[in-house]
Amino acid sequence: MNIKNLDSVAFLIGRSFLGIYFLLPGISKIFGYSDTLSLMVSKGVPFSSIALPIVIILQVGLGVSIIANKYLRESSLILFGLTVLINIYIHNFWDLSSDPSFAHELQNFVKNTAIAAGLLVLSTKDKS
Repeated sequence: MNIKNLDSVAFLIGRSFLGIYFLLPGISKIFGYSDTLSLMVSKGVPFSSIALPIVIILQVGLGVSIIANKYLRESSLILFGLTVLINIYIHNFWDLSSDPSFAHELQNFVKNTAIAAGLLVLSTKDKS
């Protein structure tokens, strides 16, 4: 197997994992709609009742788009922005210094920062 074939396989697998990372949580938000909405309200997400359906549509639709290698740049950049917003509102570890969930939220914040970085890299990929 030559390096070009290996690159293509790695790109397919990596792209699929990133897409699945958004697709599955988007679907789970549909089935756990009221719990997700309650979380968003408790975290102070503005316009939560409007934001949640938008988040679901973006996560499911753009997750599928990334998996299918369609509109890759646009999908990656939009999900990058969404991931940053989720980090700011949902994984706000800086407000939890003495809370038992501090370490968990810090870990999620760092993980999402890495995912956001991957999305930026993906947005630069030429579809060739």
